[in-house]
Amino acid sequence: MSLFLYRLGGLIAARRGTVVAAWFLVIVTVMGTSAALGDQYDDAFSVPGTQSQEGQDLLADRFGQTGTSGQLLVTATAGKITDSAPSTDVAEIVEAVGKVPGVAVSNPLTATDPVVSQDQTATLASIRFDDKVPSESTLGAVERAAEPPSSAVTTSVGGDAYKPDAEPSRVPELIGLFISFVILAVTFGSLLAAGMPVVTSLFGVLVTLSTVVIASWLTTVSSTAPTLAEMLGLAVGIDYALFILSRHRRHLAEGLDPPEAMRRAMATAGSAVVFAGATVIIALTGLAVARIPVLTVMGVAAALAVAVAVTLALTLLPAIALLFGERLRPRQKRSRRRQATRQESAGTPFSARWVAATTRFPAVTILVVLVLLILAARPASELELALPDNSTAPPSSAARETYDDITATFGEGYNAPLSVTADVITSSDPTDTVNDLAAAIAKVPDVVDITLATPNEGGDTALIQVIPSAGQTAPSTKALVETLRAMSPGWEKQLGVGDIMVTGQTAINIDVSDRLAAALLPFAVIVIGLSLLLLMVVFRSIAVPLKATVGYLLSVGAALGAVVVVFQWGWLGGLGEETGPVVSFMPIFVMGVLFGLAMDYEMFLVSAMREEYVRAGDPQRAVRVGFVSSARVVTAAALIMGTVFIAFIPGGSSTIKPIALGLAVGVFVDAFVVRMTLVPAVMVLLGRRAWWLPAVLDRSIPDVDVEGAVLHRKIAFQEWESEHGEVAVLARDLVVREGDVPVEITARPGEVHRLALPASNDAEALAYVLTGRSVAHSGILVVDGLLLPEQREAVSRSSTGVRVGAGRTDVHVDELLRDRARVVTASRRGRREFVARATDAVGALGGDGSGVDGAGVDAATAVAAGARLVVLHARNGDAASTAQADVDALAAALAEQGATVIVTVPQETGRLSDG
Repeated sequence: MSLFLYRLGGLIAARRGTVVAAWFLVIVTVMGTSAALGDQYDDAFSVPGTQSQEGQDLLADRFGQTGTSGQLLVTATAGKITDSAPSTDVAEIVEAVGKVPGVAVSNPLTATDPVVSQDQTATLASIRFDDKVPSESTLGAVERAAEPPSSAVTTSVGGDAYKPDAEPSRVPELIGLFISFVILAVTFGSLLAAGMPVVTSLFGVLVTLSTVVIASWLTTVSSTAPTLAEMLGLAVGIDYALFILSRHRRHLAEGLDPPEAMRRAMATAGSAVVFAGATVIIALTGLAVARIPVLTVMGVAAALAVAVAVTLALTLLPAIALLFGERLRPRQKRSRRRQATRQESAGTPFSARWVAATTRFPAVTILVVLVLLILAARPASELELALPDNSTAPPSSAARETYDDITATFGEGYNAPLSVTADVITSSDPTDTVNDLAAAIAKVPDVVDITLATPNEGGDTALIQVIPSAGQTAPSTKALVETLRAMSPGWEKQLGVGDIMVTGQTAINIDVSDRLAAALLPFAVIVIGLSLLLLMVVFRSIAVPLKATVGYLLSVGAALGAVVVVFQWGWLGGLGEETGPVVSFMPIFVMGVLFGLAMDYEMFLVSAMREEYVRAGDPQRAVRVGFVSSARVVTAAALIMGTVFIAFIPGGSSTIKPIALGLAVGVFVDAFVVRMTLVPAVMVLLGRRAWWLPAVLDRSIPDVDVEGAVLHRKIAFQEWESEHGEVAVLARDLVVREGDVPVEITARPGEVHRLALPASNDAEALAYVLTGRSVAHSGILVVDGLLLPEQREAVSRSSTGVRVGAGRTDVHVDELLRDRARVVTASRRGRREFVARATDAVGALGGDGSGVDGAGVDAATAVAAGARLVVLHARNGDAASTAQADVDALAAALAEQGATVIVTVPQETGRLSDG
């Protein structure tokens, strides 16, 4: 990864203007497309596989209820609603609303059972919209049609189709961005550098939001999805840009030129950004475990924001930084007073004093932190979940006013009707059967009214509308749904009906909350398992992943605990919201996002410790040095991310506020309490055991090189080569198998290098290692400028091992080459060209066309295929049927063809050196 990003940095350096122009074109295109289309957000949740969803699908099929619903409340200003003047107005209003295209409504006063309030002053009509997401023009037309024709009545329109009409204020978000800019300016000491992460993150948010708008035409997208994507995109966009830009400026301060400084920043900090972004993306897409399409899309939208942030940090940010070039280099000249002050403070920076304090008595630090975080997480055990309805809308919105008016006039349950469907196809009198079922349902506790009981036109399906005693989020409403479903089998048997189902938007929302609550544990298992696996691969340790996962769980507990005490217990005035259950997908979303962010801080903090430990081997010093070197950037990143999340609280909806608060608290706790307090104490207490990994796992898990260790080796090799000259193969202390004598090789390009091996070393095994076909036990190996084992695949394509001493073959060389050609290429023309090149190579190697030594054919085949390195070896124990002079002649001929040749020769004892 680090070498790939190093090369990518060089490519961007050469095409910086093109990269900026390409991104500008992308941004203009997606923004223009989204502006032309407009959004089609839909907040209706569907839950495939549940009874409520099956019932909703049945209503759409049998009753044509494919769209959403609304409510029309008409109240008499004097007298009863059934009096002459008010009732006339009701009929006129209903007629006017029914004329709006795509809208259906019936007069509630002319129904078999009129819907009238207990005091006889109001009536409530149900409005059906053909579209799941009615247009603003349709909603406005219904509101205008429902205006009172006289002073005899007042009207109010609301329901599921009407959402809060107050746009959230952007002022807090702008203040959050400004604070982030200030933090960046203090961190970088440069206004120019401080502005770049903010600008690139804003570009990323624009691309993401525009893409989400376009996606809303293709699939169901909640109106909450773009806000979550914006919040997460800004936070990680600024942080990822901060990590790369800070490393770039550090390399500039070391004296590197801007292109090389960016290449190295990409290879080190860029690798960590890729890993961190990947963890967030995986966690967010893991929201699909809940099997709720809208939530899955929400997670994908947020994951898209992270993916765009990573891509911008690795492409647009480097391009812009390289356009500014030397202007980003930190200033070296300061006033004497400022320089002296800086040197004095640098002697004992706060980070050094902090890590010293937390690790002085590590066991005490660990105990105190664990007790505090367990206490902070205690309220999370009382977490209550529900999906929001118009009861949580802003008090000034029309949707909330209608909700409150209906609650005051009829009761809260009229805002949360339930629909009961039943199969009555076997009934001889569907109407009587429906009425009997409705009468049975009306006797159930917490059922306050039956507002509709009718079969469909085909007489095969019943629809009964049930009014609960309380609203959607009330425990009694959920209990009523469970009671109706539990009693359905008895009613089916008693009345001779089939497939009674409880559905409607209220039942769907309850089922969504239940499924989300049930998905928390599987999701936590997936996230924890992923955390353990990823960190084990990155840090090659058992203790570090376990410690990181425990810290993550403590951070999540504290975040959920904060949400409970604020939004359920009412601390801080509930931040302007009424106390009650929080949005159902808040815990699973916070868990997913915090997982990625916790791994961010773990990566940037602990990777610095590991780098120092690998270099010096002192575990205590590694903790101190690694902490001090990364604490400043991690602190800035956490402050910026927390600021962005907090900025979404004041102007956020009832759905966004708990999520933003949970993320802000979670980031603060994870960064400052867990990673920067608990982690150093644990690492010091464990000492060398923190970096222990069983040998079996060490050999089997891949090496992802997030810290950029391969880059450091690459740079060291380039510096060595610049001093000692170009080499084709460089090996230092290379041990193929445990117990072998170390090998030293310095082979120049196009030359023959003879390497003496003792009997204890396996020449064939060495050939496999040198040609990238197996991995050495230890040591340094570079072949053709490629580092092994990381670039084994590339080495294996340009090198080969040839076994000598296998004797001659009676098969004609042309036949052998034709057989080899079939393996090399499937093209007939390609095979002919390969055979021609190989035949020329055989001739150049001295072959006569028949009875050619097998080694000569193998060597000729390799050279014809473009091999630049050939290792001639004899398998241990073979009879030397080929004379050494013949091997030397073959090696010389291969070198004349431009290949580098290594010939292994036997040696009894001694350390090996170049020959």
